[in-house]
Formats: sequence, structure tokens, C-alpha cells
Amino acid sequence: MSVKAIMIGAGIRGAQVYAPYALQHPEQLQFVAIAEPNISRRTAFAEQHHIEPKHVYSDWWDVLSKPAFADVVFICTQDRMHYEVAMQAMKMGYHVLLEKPISPLPEECLEMERAARKYDRLLTICHVLRYTPFWSSIKQIVDKGDIGQIVNIQLRENIGYAHMAHSYVRGNWNQSETSSPIILSKSCHDLDLISWLMRQDCERITSFGSLFHFRKENAPEGAPVYCADGCPYESTCSFVDYRYYLGEGRRRASHFTQELSDEGILRDLRKSPYGRCVYACDNDVVDHQIVNMQFANGATAAFSLSAFTHDSSRIVQITGTRGEIRGDLSKQSFTVFDFSTGKQEEHHAHDEGHEGIDAMIREVCQNISGYSKNTLTSARSSIQSHMIAFAAEESRLNYGKMIELHELVEHYLRCLPPNRSELKRMHTLR
Repeated sequence: MSVKAIMIGAGIRGAQVYAPYALQHPEQLQFVAIAEPNISRRTAFAEQHHIEPKHVYSDWWDVLSKPAFADVVFICTQDRMHYEVAMQAMKMGYHVLLEKPISPLPEECLEMERAARKYDRLLTICHVLRYTPFWSSIKQIVDKGDIGQIVNIQLRENIGYAHMAHSYVRGNWNQSETSSPIILSKSCHDLDLISWLMRQDCERITSFGSLFHFRKENAPEGAPVYCADGCPYESTCSFVDYRYYLGEGRRRASHFTQELSDEGILRDLRKSPYGRCVYACDNDVVDHQIVNMQFANGATAAFSLSAFTHDSSRIVQITGTRGEIRGDLSKQSFTVFDFSTGKQEEHHAHDEGHEGIDAMIREVCQNISGYSKNTLTSARSSIQSHMIAFAAEESRLNYGKMIELHELVEHYLRCLPPNRSELKRMHTLR
């Protein structure tokens, strides 16, 4: 019997990244309900997955207030909706696969993890990078002790100038108050990888970063609010909207149009927030940041992110007492150096781009079906990376103040009011 699932939010992540697994492996997973406010997305998802009309909803509450009729809920909503939807799903008896981050609020992260234990539900966080051939191969080498004990990890995330402009300047994740800080919304993946590889409790964090470039005062003289309004810098600007959406960013154009032809993109871009000049947006998340971490055994880690790179990639260096690893995710390769022999060995991951996603969803199905109890990215295993992100943001906002992580977590736990476990519906799926 295949696992029966409900999809909450049929945007790019839900409909185009996770849901195709059910079409490719119907013997393992079947979507039996959809909740999505956008009628075009809702209808398309229902037709593609052959969902009965009675289980097609515009509002997540309408499906999650009914007695449970499936096994798992995929939650792919905006960040600030995660808490209510996940808490209600677990309360009604569903397992949950939750898009990262868990929540933009530390108290909600802690309470959701606690609720998963209370209701004995799987709460799997979509840290898909753990499942990819590149990172899982590095993890195996580290765990075997081939480079000895880890002394330091350096991980750099190159966001890419075009991706930054789309998602974090013009897009849904451009404000901390409406989504979450970029260190959480974008880079909780990276902090999760560091915690996973290190296998130690993080104790202290410092961080620096700022919104360096994408500000109104950096707009060239005479630049209009919208790129299409006759911008005199069209030929020289790095961030012209249509250049990206008619090229490598065409898939992301589905954020503002259902018609991905050149004509449809250009027409709808003119009336979309994604057509704004990058210097005329309402963004406030940083475009560069560094985070320094000290772990319980004295090992250290440094993470940095930057918008100002030509590509989107991750570069890692892990130094150990017996050797080191250097890798580049964009090249799907890493090198292991052995200090005692002087040898170095090249490893190639051969990731087609969906292996990590498939492995994650397969694990969820196996856990629910009782074939496995291996949960690689449970909420419990993801909490530390989220807390590091919250600590990093507090440090950044306080001029690099050193944050003791256990003190911060204890503070958040004390802040949980007694009645938070009583779910009160305040939002609809928008």
C-alpha cells in the first residue's frame, strides 16, 4: 500500500520539487488532497494527481479540521505559516514533511519539536542536502575517521547575484519580518550541514553582516521603479529583470506568471514585484554575512554567504588531525588529503539534481510504512542549526556580540507561555 499524502501549498517547492516523486513512484506515495489558494495551481495539481473534487481545498484549515484520511502532510507554505499548519496536522494524527526553515520564530521551532514527541509523529525537515551524494559521501568519510578528528570546517555559500535579486531583493524572502532572516531562510541548510558533520554541540557564536548594496541610495540617477519603464541603464545593469527570467531563471518566473512563454513572462513581469528595480524594493535582509562557531570539544567552524558571486554554489574545507577534505558542490567533486601518506583521492558525486529529494521522500515513506526507523532530518536533529541561525542574527544585530547558545535556548524555552500549545487559527493560506 502506498503512503497517502496531503499537499499544503502547491508552489514551486511543493508542486514541482517534491510532488513529482508520487508520479514517478505511485507504489510508494499518492497525493489524495490539495490545499492551495491559487486556483490555477490548485486545479493543475488536482488534475495531475487525479485528486477527487471533494478533497480539493483553497484553505488549509478546511482539510486539516476534518478527521484524518491520509498518512502524511507535506507543508510547503510560506515560512510564517509553518507553525499553525504543522501543529494542527500533528494534532489531527498526521506525520509531517515540512519545508525549511521550521519556523522564523525560535519559540515555535522548539514547540513544534516538542509536539512531535508528544503526539509521536514524524516531523521531517526538508534538509535535502544531507541526502545528496556529495554531502552523504563526505559524511561517510568523516565518520570513518579518514581525516581524524575534525578541527575546523569552513563552508561558503555563493548565493549568486541573479538568485539574490529574485528571491531576497524582489521576492518573497526579502524581509525578515514577513519571512525570516536570510541566515535562516537560505542558509539553515549550511548550518545544518556543519552541525551534522561536526557531531558536537555548538556553544558560542559571533556574526557580522549587512545589507551592503541593494539599497535605494545606490540606485543610479534617473533609474525608474520598474525595469520596463525605459531604464537608461538597461544595457549595463547586472540585475535587469527580463534577462534573468527569459534565461536561466525561466522556471522561477512561475512566481508571477502561469504562462512561461517569452510573451507571457514579459507581459506579467511589468505588473509584478519581480519587475522592480533592485534599488527600489522593500527588502531588508542582508546580502553578505559571516558566522563563527565554537563547539563543545573546542573545534571551530566558519560560514559565510555572499550575494555577489557569478554562480550559486557551496565550497567546503574540512580540516582534521589526520587529513583534510576540500570540495565544490557545483562541480560535484571533492578531494581527500591524507597527511601520513601524502596521497590525495578525488571523489565525484554524480548528482542528477533530484537524488537528495528522492532519498528524503523515500525515507519518509519507509518510516511511515514501518520498513525503517532511520530519520535523518527529524525536527530534533534540525533544532541546533536553527538555534545557531537565531544566535547568529542576534549577534549580527548587536555588532558581533558573542552569544552563548545554551543561554539563548534556555531564554526561548522560558518565553513559551503555558497556552501556546492551544492552537488558535489566525491565518488562511495566502
